[in-house]
Amino acid sequence: MINRREKELGQLMKPLNSPIKIQEFLDSIPYNATKRTLSPLLVMTERMAHCMDGGMFAAAALRSLGYPPLIVDLAAENDDDHIIAVFRQEKCWGAVAKSNTTVLRFREPVYRSLRELAMSYFDLYYNLNSQKTLRTYSRTMDLSRFDYRDWETTEEDLGFIGDYTFTVRHYPLVTKKQISSLSHVPKYLYDAGFSGADIDGLFKPR
Repeated sequence: MINRREKELGQLMKPLNSPIKIQEFLDSIPYNATKRTLSPLLVMTERMAHCMDGGMFAAAALRSLGYPPLIVDLAAENDDDHIIAVFRQEKCWGAVAKSNTTVLRFREPVYRSLRELAMSYFDLYYNLNSQKTLRTYSRTMDLSRFDYRDWETTEEDLGFIGDYTFTVRHYPLVTKKQISSLSHVPKYLYDAGFSGADIDGLFKPR
């Protein structure tokens, strides 16, 4: 039986009737620079999200459209990890995400594998030192495993889901030799990626 909070979330999500509409909503709200991890309902009512909040929110919104609520962790070196909500159309993968940079967000469902999808972020994933930092991607994680904790509507901090992402299998995207020869990000791309970023929410690299 649907409770009051689930009904409220369903009503708030009604206008988000496609993956791109979900992305547009995430793009329209400020970055959550706090250490709180918000449920999808709190993202809608407080109107803010960081990448973990945004990934879970997007997974819940995609679920309301009939997709399974799946996220993938993109793991980085000397940088923040990034959570994306993934979905499939015509056997190809796409993604919705919240990011403090402009270039790590939506991906059209044109990628034939999760690795292809993850690699689409590689050259655009960099830190404040202009270093390309993406290293691995995880298998998909189905958030329905946390339904018993009401993850979509709770007021509880959802940091435990972030902790869970570190326990699942990750797959390498580059070799140590490739890492040693990576070029730095050019200024034009660096500036575009961090345009409008909330400085307080950016990872401070070594």
